Amino acid sequence: MEGVAARIVYTDLDGTMVGPRGSFWHTAARDLTADPAAALLDLHRAGIPLVLVSGRTFEQVVEAARIFAADGAIAELGATVAWDAGRNVHRLRGDFPEGFGDRTPMAAMAELGIVEELIAAHPGELEWHAPWHTTHDTDALLRGRVDPMAVDAWLAERGAGWLTLKDNGAIPATSRMSLDPDPAPPRVYHLMPRGISKGAAIAWDLERRGIAAADAVAIGDSVSDLEMAPAVGRLWITANGAGVDGMTDRIAAVPNATVTDGAMGEGWAQAVRAGL
Repeated sequence: MEGVAARIVYTDLDGTMVGPRGSFWHTAARDLTADPAAALLDLHRAGIPLVLVSGRTFEQVVEAARIFAADGAIAELGATVAWDAGRNVHRLRGDFPEGFGDRTPMAAMAELGIVEELIAAHPGELEWHAPWHTTHDTDALLRGRVDPMAVDAWLAERGAGWLTLKDNGAIPATSRMSLDPDPAPPRVYHLMPRGISKGAAIAWDLERRGIAAADAVAIGDSVSDLEMAPAVGRLWITANGAGVDGMTDRIAAVPNATVTDGAMGEGWAQAVRAGL
């Protein structure tokens, strides 16, 4: 599949642009590489804007945008779009009920007790993604091994159908986790209002910039990154993301998606160069 000549590139961070432990300088096999940095330099020299799109918090993504000289930042899986070094911000509400007023979705979930009830319903299978969950405003950041569709049905039964559980990819198991032992790697989940997505945020940002979707490229590695596809001309999924159970069929259902040859940063570099 041929690349799209990009006027702008939107990229996920963890597992895509950066590799093990968030390193920009290591391959998936933990070997040193300068390839992603060289591709980033080529992108900047071509004058093509880069926008970071991540499940990380607003502050984290804006800081990363400064480090990588990105032109914008989209945080918490599409909840917040920022530009001009974070001085300008647009927040997406999605299906968040108006009845909660100016409260954040996290404040509303705390009032309802929905996260604690959900975790209690999945003992050993779901827990807070501590310590990183504490600074999220729009989504409850969780980790574990659950079926998001089953969770969505559970939410609807409790009158909280405005919420959805999004899968943001696998992570290594560590000693800080209290999940039941399982050969399958735990996954990161975002419990958040429906209608908020990376794709919706990209569409809003492209309209603000006056750039057509056909001229945009996105790069990712997870199920949540597939939601970027309708908003861009070409979506690249890095090889590590494509190798996750169930992703082959999901990717096959996305007509403008293709898989890179390399994993993580090496695949990211391939996707960037295909758009130059």
